[in-house]
Parts: sequence; C-alpha cells; structure tokens
Amino acid sequence: MRHATVPLPTMAKRPYGTGSIYRRGNVWWIQYFRQGKLYSESSESRDRAEAQRLLHQRLGEIATDRFQGLPSRGVTISQLCDLVIEDYKFKKRRTLKDVEWRTERHLRGAVGAIKAADFGSAQIKKYISGRRAEGAEDSTINRETAIIRRGYSIATKEADPPLLARAPFIPKLQEDNVRQGFLEHSEYLQVRDALPGHLRAIFVVAYHAGMRLGELRKIQWSQVDLLAGEIRIEKKQAKNNQPRTIPIYGDMQAWLEWQKSERDQKWPTCPWVFHYLDRPLGSHVKGFVEACVKAGLPNLRAHDLRRSAIRNMERAAVPRKMAMEISGHKTESVYRRYDIVSQQDMKLAAAKMENYLEGLKSRATTTVEEKQN
Repeated sequence: MRHATVPLPTMAKRPYGTGSIYRRGNVWWIQYFRQGKLYSESSESRDRAEAQRLLHQRLGEIATDRFQGLPSRGVTISQLCDLVIEDYKFKKRRTLKDVEWRTERHLRGAVGAIKAADFGSAQIKKYISGRRAEGAEDSTINRETAIIRRGYSIATKEADPPLLARAPFIPKLQEDNVRQGFLEHSEYLQVRDALPGHLRAIFVVAYHAGMRLGELRKIQWSQVDLLAGEIRIEKKQAKNNQPRTIPIYGDMQAWLEWQKSERDQKWPTCPWVFHYLDRPLGSHVKGFVEACVKAGLPNLRAHDLRRSAIRNMERAAVPRKMAMEISGHKTESVYRRYDIVSQQDMKLAAAKMENYLEGLKSRATTTVEEKQN
C-alpha cells in the first residue's frame, strides 16, 4: 500500500526588491541588491528581529541614496575612543582631558584591542567586573563605558560612510555612591583654622558662595571689586558658559582683603586671587586633606563645601533663583540634590512638631474642661 507524500513546509518568498534573511549557524544574515550587485551582511545577532531591523535600515539607505557600502569590520574599541577624543577636540569640550585620561589609563589596555564588531555583553560584563575588582565605583565605571558608547554612536550614526552596522547595548550602572557630606559652621571654623595660609581664603569663599573650585582657581584680581562687594565670573570660566556676579558677604570680605594685602606685599604682579608662591593653584589643593584630618573630618571632600553653601542659603531663605545664580547651577533638579537635610534640621523639625502637638493637646484639654463646667 502506497502512502501519500506530505510536502515539507516552505517559507514564503519575500517580495522582489525587499532582500532576504537567512541564518548561518546561530547568527542571522541579510542579503540585498543595489544597482544589480548582491550584498551579504551579518546582523551579528541571534535575534531574527535584529536582522529584520538591519535589512530595513539598508533598504532605506538604498532608497534614499545614502548607502555607502558595507561598513568596515576592522574598527577596534581603541579607535572608537579616538573618535570620541577627536569629537571633543572639535567641539572644544571642557572634559577633553578627563576623556583622554580615562581612555589611556583604563580603556586601551583592557578592551582597546577588541574589534568593535566583536564587542558585546560578555566583554562589557568582564570589563565591569574587572574594574569593580580594582575598587572602582559604579559611577566611575559609567564615565568610562560612556566613552565607548559615544564612540559607537559616532561610528554608526555620524561617520560618513558609517564605520559600523550596529552598536551593542552598554548598560548604565545604578549609582548609589552619591556623596551626602556637608559642614556645620563649627566644623567650618575648625577646618579653616587648620588649613595652611594659602588655602584659607579660597576655602572661605567656597564655603560661603558654593562656587566650583575650578572656577575659583581661575579668578583674577581684575574680577574682584572689594568696594562694591562682588566677584565677576566670566563666561569662559563658568562650567555652564554663563557669566554671573557673586556677592561678597560674611567672612569673604575680610579674607579677600587679607589675601590682597599678602599679594601686594610679596607678589605685586601676581594676577591670580588664589595662588601658591605666585603660581595659580592646581586641581589638587595640597594641604586640604591634612587639615581635614587634623580637624577630625577625614572624610570631608572639597566639593562638600558646595553642598554646605547651598544648604546654608536654603536655610537662610535666600530665593532659589538667586541661590542658583550664586552657585552656578543651571537646573533646579540638580540644585535640589545639593540641599541636604542634617540631623540638626531633623531635631529642629521634631521640636517644632512637639510644640505644635503640645499646643493641640493644651487646647483640647481646655475645651474638655469648659464642656464639663
């Protein structure tokens, strides 16, 4: 007895001109024609939907005459970092030196030689694990992987022709190491008195005005008007490229006058307000850490002065718009992160609530007594 032959199912053919998708091993590939020439390209993915997306992208490039041929497969992570560095130089980014340092210190040696087309989740996880083992915080790792992410963006979207077909997903780690440090006024006095002489004035100004140390180190005496009581920050000195005027108040006046007197006597030609032996202060304010340890505050960081100033302005009921102008914050959301509640604030809140509830209790007792009488 003969059995009927059951035909094997066949995949429906794609319409002419829409290319094709097929699999080699576990990886999906695409094929398409342009001007009669056949192109085959790996999606570098085991996900068919990813191959479909890439094919749709290529057909769109062909239809709009933007297709530049197959992207190069020889690009390395190190070359992607170079693209970022060149982009930062062209745009005159202030963080160029930081990107260069992170690239040379960590990225090139660890992943620089890996081809960008082969860089995926396994390599990313390995890099993150390695940096964590070295003691790097997740926030630091994020700054490093952001360079790679930006490199892929340039290579796939901005380069003409594109250098890569796709970019891997590079996760951004949850940052839970945001500092919460600030100084109470008594602690401010202790640290100030423990500092070497050349750091006291800049410490006082940072504590009062909440200015970034990078801005303070650039200030020259031509920008300071002690009679009018103001410091002018120029556009090129500000992180957000916005010029502003800082009022001189509190201890700032006396310490700036002392700083100027010292300069006039010993280094009359020095243009810098804050300096060490006639030279502007560097990014590492030597002597600060030692003074903090001496004052019993070994964990204090220079940036905590900025938080302290903002917290003090909030407690003094300085209008937020004015406080942001002084500190140099551009957005209120970032500014609010610096407004930290201390234990003293909590005690004051508790005392106010206790007085309020005692008042309610007293009024309730009086009402009951009046009803009884």
